[in-house]
Amino acid sequence: MTAARLTVDPRFPIGAVRRRLFGGFVEHLGRHVYDGIYEPGHPEADDQGFRRDVLELVRELGVSTIRYPGGNFVSGFRWEDSVGPREQRPRRLDLAWHSTETNEIGLHEFSDWLDKAGSDLMLAVNLGTRGVLEALDLLEYSNVPGGTTLSQQRIDNGRAEPFGVQVWCLGNEMDGPWQLGHRSADDYGKIASQTAKGMRQLDPSIELVVCGSSGAQMPTFGEWERVVLEHTYDDVDMISCHAYYQEHDGDIDSFLASSVDTDRFIEAVVATADHVGAVRGSAKKIDISFDEWNIWYQTRFHDVDQITGVENWPVAPRLLEDVYSALDAVVFGSLLISLLKHADRVASASLAQLVNVIAPIMTEPGGPSWRQTTFFPFAITSRLAQGDAVRLQVESPLIETEKFGAVPAVDAVATHDAETGASAIFLVHRGRGDAVELQIDVAGLGDVEIVEAHVLHDDDPYARNTLEDPERVQPRTLETRLADGILHVTLPPIAWAALSLRRA
Repeated sequence: MTAARLTVDPRFPIGAVRRRLFGGFVEHLGRHVYDGIYEPGHPEADDQGFRRDVLELVRELGVSTIRYPGGNFVSGFRWEDSVGPREQRPRRLDLAWHSTETNEIGLHEFSDWLDKAGSDLMLAVNLGTRGVLEALDLLEYSNVPGGTTLSQQRIDNGRAEPFGVQVWCLGNEMDGPWQLGHRSADDYGKIASQTAKGMRQLDPSIELVVCGSSGAQMPTFGEWERVVLEHTYDDVDMISCHAYYQEHDGDIDSFLASSVDTDRFIEAVVATADHVGAVRGSAKKIDISFDEWNIWYQTRFHDVDQITGVENWPVAPRLLEDVYSALDAVVFGSLLISLLKHADRVASASLAQLVNVIAPIMTEPGGPSWRQTTFFPFAITSRLAQGDAVRLQVESPLIETEKFGAVPAVDAVATHDAETGASAIFLVHRGRGDAVELQIDVAGLGDVEIVEAHVLHDDDPYARNTLEDPERVQPRTLETRLADGILHVTLPPIAWAALSLRRA
């Protein structure tokens, strides 16, 4: 057994934990909307056709703001298709995912679903095949109370009060050659700036997210951020980051250390944004919207799931339905730790996605819904993390990885709410060999007691929750001992854990 030591001291805060850090993402993709959140005729369907069992799980997950309707989908989307009488809405070909979009669920219906889920709407505008005027029209339709043609159209469509959308994304992954309307950084920066300026003229209260890189591996990464922000620095509030991870060729050690890449990604984008600000002599800080992140086996999509053929445009096909393992959940939990470790600059984040599509929640048509392994770290962290994120002193043995070199076997972050006295510690053990004995110095928190202690681990790291065995992997109670200000915990290999404490 190896040993590690951590020190928790609330005098070293990172930044406030903003609720938007626990956002989600719903895209019109595969069975996410149709057969996922919406399935009329299902035994659990409500009067609008939304599955009540899925809504319960979304509420349990604790998602705050939900980004919609894409994703790649948005770059070919005509928002007008999604409003008005359902029987008059057009069926469109979705080029992003080679599917047919029925537009049965649109802006009004999805907003109703969000009200039931207890989440806020984050809208993306199409800057792939459309531009400034269409974005302004959507903003007017959504946020202007009345007195104009578009706001009256919303009222006539059954929504008297405005949607009041606060956060808007200026397109999606415009650096990606796969994106409809893909542009260079210079061209995208110009249209993003024009769109942002126009939207702020209409509604100065909104917050705007400009597209950053689709991943740190993109050949334009860094330069893309610099050029785009040189055009948009004064116009936007956040720049996006997207990152997905998977195990490659059996390299478990590098996969377990994926959050090292997340840390470097965030820090590089922050440095680039601050450089642009410094050159401009601006005191303004651009924050990060990490509005797509997850475990995603993209090689499986390219090898198995892709749909082709001009005659083949299915409705709600099974796409990107990854089944997650205990190993995936541990890596997933470590990515949440990275987001909290950068709470000073990560103002918003969106787990991609929520139901069926690379999702923590799965459903079967006409059948049950269940929690994937990744559900648990998100739900527990979203519930326990409050107040300020706190930087920890971590003394840990190292493990060697092929991709990242030597990395700490233990990574951790804490949160502390000075007003309520509630604290939480989030831990990951990346090691594959021995258990690790942790001594966590919590004396800086004062006289505390343990409220909850959870660990996610399975002796078979590839164990999964499936339709046939939906509760195979579950968090269990972690044994702890608190004495003289030292919290003693033993973490098994490949494990994620969360501990909740309160002032005694």
